[in-house]
Amino acid sequence: MPMCFTIPNVCRFVKSKCLPVSKGCTVFSGPPREYLEYYIFPVLLPGMAELLHRAQEEKCFERKRTKFIACDFLTEWLYNNNPKRKDESFTEFFSIPFVKDWLKDHPRRPIPLSLILSEEAASIIIQSFWRGYRVRCDSEVQELRQWQKKLREEKNIVKIVKEFWTKQEAKGK
Repeated sequence: MPMCFTIPNVCRFVKSKCLPVSKGCTVFSGPPREYLEYYIFPVLLPGMAELLHRAQEEKCFERKRTKFIACDFLTEWLYNNNPKRKDESFTEFFSIPFVKDWLKDHPRRPIPLSLILSEEAASIIIQSFWRGYRVRCDSEVQELRQWQKKLREEKNIVKIVKEFWTKQEAKGK
């Protein structure tokens, strides 16, 4: 059973299956498969190929979670490769007008830090926390920390430091 799809301009490929509806607008009355093959796939398939290359670069096939959002990439690619925008410069995803409008009404949650950091940056943070933990577990460090806490309480070190800086500021004036 043939379906009708509106097509801007004039049908170029399958003229026998295009019916004029009004000035500048025609309806494709052939099977959906032909419509997809002639109008959708020539535009969408190169974008999908580019999407797969980018997903591979972002290591999406190696990890369970990544910061790469395929729908965002495809939207950006289709927008920037639109023949009607031939002479215009590249537009980032969040700068696309209809994306801005959509995100005003439907804000996204921030991307978790675990997805933003590179493996190297994440490993440095984890190692620094681990080293700090190991140092704080050392008995001599524990003793030093307890001594400092006791000193603060006994001598009211916060008050002494505050008075010292008040005197220093008064000397500077």
